[in-house]
Amino acid sequence: MIDHIYPERSRRVNALKKSWYLSPPWGKTMPPVEVNLLERVYLRTSKTFGYCCGVQWKHECWLYSIDCRSEIVHAIQHQIIGTEELVTLPVPKPAFVLGQKVILCSHGNDAKQRLILGIALVNNSWFYLVELVSPTLTKSPIISNRFSLVGEKSLVRVNA
Repeated sequence: MIDHIYPERSRRVNALKKSWYLSPPWGKTMPPVEVNLLERVYLRTSKTFGYCCGVQWKHECWLYSIDCRSEIVHAIQHQIIGTEELVTLPVPKPAFVLGQKVILCSHGNDAKQRLILGIALVNNSWFYLVELVSPTLTKSPIISNRFSLVGEKSLVRVNA
């Protein structure tokens, strides 16, 4: 309702939201990942092997999800060693890549373009981490996590 009274304010807020969602959290250049998805890795902490089933940008670094048969372990780059050997699973390659611009379908009237901030393999399907809502100045009891894993069908490729 207030948007009808202050249309310029509404345009500025929408421009800020769009800019927010498309501003890479890592700066201008995406840092390289230590290992690839589905790459066999050695976990230094547990002295065991597994494979990378996910990666996401969190706390200013890449956080890797490593499938170690009975559990998923999360590790940062200094805790893993890549083998450059890919495991073979009956899944196609992910449809999107880290840092790619996409449109988030059916998410209210918000700016819909987002960046892929993570990719995870869940039950033999790829899911993509996107930011659902921009941060607010006050804590919201409704939204505890601004980020969500969404399926491929919820995203559309942005042609640059």
